[in-house]
Amino acid sequence: MRVTLIHPCIGRKPGQAYIRTWQMEPLPAATLAGLTPKDVEVRFYDDRMEAIPFEESTDLVAISVETYTAKRAYQIATEYRKRGVPVVMGGFHAQLCPDEVAKYAEAVVCGEAEKLWPQVLDDARHGKLQKFYRQEGRPSLVGLRPDRSIFRGKRYLPIGLVEAGRGCHFKCEFCAVQTVFGSTQTRRPIDETIAELGRLKKDRKLFFFVDDNITSNMAQAKEFFRALIPLGIRWVSQASINAAHDEEFLELLKRSGCQGVLIGFESLNPANLKAMNKSFNTMRGGFDQALANLRKHRIRVYGTFIFGYDGDTPESFATTVAFAKEHALYIAAFNHLTPFPGTPLYKRLEAEGRLLYEAWWLDERYSYNRIPFQPRGMSPESLQKNCVGARRDFYSWASIARRGFDTVNRDNFFMWRNFYLINAMHRTDVTMRDYYPLGDESWQGPLLTAN
Repeated sequence: MRVTLIHPCIGRKPGQAYIRTWQMEPLPAATLAGLTPKDVEVRFYDDRMEAIPFEESTDLVAISVETYTAKRAYQIATEYRKRGVPVVMGGFHAQLCPDEVAKYAEAVVCGEAEKLWPQVLDDARHGKLQKFYRQEGRPSLVGLRPDRSIFRGKRYLPIGLVEAGRGCHFKCEFCAVQTVFGSTQTRRPIDETIAELGRLKKDRKLFFFVDDNITSNMAQAKEFFRALIPLGIRWVSQASINAAHDEEFLELLKRSGCQGVLIGFESLNPANLKAMNKSFNTMRGGFDQALANLRKHRIRVYGTFIFGYDGDTPESFATTVAFAKEHALYIAAFNHLTPFPGTPLYKRLEAEGRLLYEAWWLDERYSYNRIPFQPRGMSPESLQKNCVGARRDFYSWASIARRGFDTVNRDNFFMWRNFYLINAMHRTDVTMRDYYPLGDESWQGPLLTAN
């Protein structure tokens, strides 16, 4: 039996190469390959960097679908299904919109693959694919071993992606993670993650733990960081700001090799944070105290901010950028609010009649970085324009130079050297993705629906 795994791109403009920046190894594909029995031949194609050989013989195609890649995934599925090849789809969008995804696939995996994928393969072998495979509860991550051999010959950023845990216990209104995982987290056995890092560390100078929130369970996180210390690796991950008020935690972060954390500040407006269900961001002295604590331990910060909540006005952007500069954030993101289907945010905006598209991810009028809803404090066009302006301001050469000489950002030569490269890449990206199409614009024909 031969299985083809596909990682779809967001979209493509005719005659133009896909945007190459920030292309990291798609870990879900390696996870799926690692769950596949050895007697099944696996082939993998990354739609972002190579042409998909639709004529190549295969028995089953598996596509992991995110909301932004849904349209392109359906185009790819149509090409295979026209050739008589059955398609199975999974991923976040499959769980958020299972009935939609089912229109374009023989089978839909709703939930995590650890328990479901072996059953899918067995059913495919016998020509008895079910329409839906649903995971009840959270499967154990014991024995998880991604097969990265599928990435050979492909050029990704030289960062080692490793999953130590999955999910987050917070219930942020806009977050698809809490919707999919029910505000829970599962973690891999520490010894298995350490063993994986040991296999990879000779080829990687920096690791990214892709956990949705590595600090979701503080006690387990501390135990994990203690186990990391002997490895002597450098790593970054995503964390919630409450962790910045735990002194023992911060000490372990530094000792374990943490070079920086991504923190969702989201907004400087307490009313916005309350609406997001993120009032915990203001605990124990708020952002200033949290950043002072991180600075004390020389932990760099990637701060993310979102705009479009009801308390935002055109004046919110300059204040937020000034805050990010004042605290010399290593990098920062200034993005508009995106209502992902199935989230509490989407349902609220839908009930309030503020969605501008029935399903923005499929609408022909929508393109990347357009605003898919009606903000209260400004027009959609103003929200989009000001997000771009905030990025341009933060990633000006003057801002990059000032932040680059901050004592924390230049505390480590490896991170200081990469500071300029990373910030320059972000500077290039300020408007590069604006109005980028969802789906391949050169693709012709109707999408083929499943029976």
